[in-house]
Amino acid sequence: MELRENVYKIKSLSDNGVAVTLNLIEDIELEPVSQQQMMLEAINRAIPDKEMKEQLQPIMEAMLRAQPQTIIQSYPQTNITITMPKRNYENYGKPQVGESLVINIIKKN
Repeated sequence: MELRENVYKIKSLSDNGVAVTLNLIEDIELEPVSQQQMMLEAINRAIPDKEMKEQLQPIMEAMLRAQPQTIIQSYPQTNITITMPKRNYENYGKPQVGESLVINIIKKN
């Protein structure tokens, strides 16, 4: 079984005095990608013939250049909500909004 560390950033925190609820989202750096770039990469993968790719590439680039540029910075991130007794939260060092936590999710056999 491969152990993978998952880092989550605290998006919001709620403390009712007895329990603390943390809303977490994956802490990943997103790289801006243009819609044009994504389409060119998809076309490139779809055409197996190298010669045909070389002929179509300039045509596709010219066609897509005329389209408005949309920059995409999204990624389907995992969200986790954890509610725990306040004492456990304090034992974890009272992490605050914006701080990161390592959460390991492993299937139990």
